[in-house]
Amino acid sequence: MTIEELLVFGKSHCHSDHAKILLAELLNKNPLELLTCLQEQVPIDKVELYKKEVIALEEGTPLQYVIGSVNFYGNKFYVDKRCLIPRFETEELVENTINYINKYFDEPVDIIDLGTGSGVIGLTLEKKVSTKSVDLIDISKDTLEVTKINKNNLNSNANIIESNFFDNINKKYEVIISNPPYIKEAEEIEEIVKNNEPHLALYAGKDGLDCYNKILKDISNHMKDKCLIAFEIGYHQANDIINLINKYLNNVRIEVKKDLSGKDRMLFIFKNLE
Repeated sequence: MTIEELLVFGKSHCHSDHAKILLAELLNKNPLELLTCLQEQVPIDKVELYKKEVIALEEGTPLQYVIGSVNFYGNKFYVDKRCLIPRFETEELVENTINYINKYFDEPVDIIDLGTGSGVIGLTLEKKVSTKSVDLIDISKDTLEVTKINKNNLNSNANIIESNFFDNINKKYEVIISNPPYIKEAEEIEEIVKNNEPHLALYAGKDGLDCYNKILKDISNHMKDKCLIAFEIGYHQANDIINLINKYLNNVRIEVKKDLSGKDRMLFIFKNLE
């Protein structure tokens, strides 16, 4: 079959943009490049694989899982159903954290990424700021297998540690960052997310605050004298999380930032950083 014939097949089963992205990825081309070689013949093995991928999309598998990768902050990360699909909002969390690290710290920093998933947060920070160490933490053995793939692909020196947040950690950090599960048990979410992504990485109890509570309850034992804490949060959770911070921490400064959609999405805690 030709590229044109495959695109016609793809567009009959899924969104035309997705059909082009899938085929371009499979043929190692830019999606726009496909239009310049529509009559090119595609090897039979790739024809069959493309058809399988298109049907998987039609049946509700997210594009990122079908492709097996996602671009995050300029790097390509492997993803599959063992981990959450990284979102653009998390790139915003990383962007702001990079800016704060560069503003407040003159020396290399120790970083811990709690609930690391595919590792995109910690591994990106390792590439973008000066670090002494980066510890990637997750409770799921399966998820940490994905983390390890991305660590190796990026030639990272990060440490991968299986732990329920701080439970197996005996160290202090200048930077503590987390995009933990924060969806309420009864909260309605998109079917494609609910049916595909790991619930362990999505849901956090009746009020969606279980993970923040566990992290903040133990966090003071892991903060260096100067410390930045960065959280991704649900758009409706800022006040509740601030109450938890005030319950467990003293003499800190708190800042809530909105994402590009204008929703509260990031919360930063500053200890002895002015």
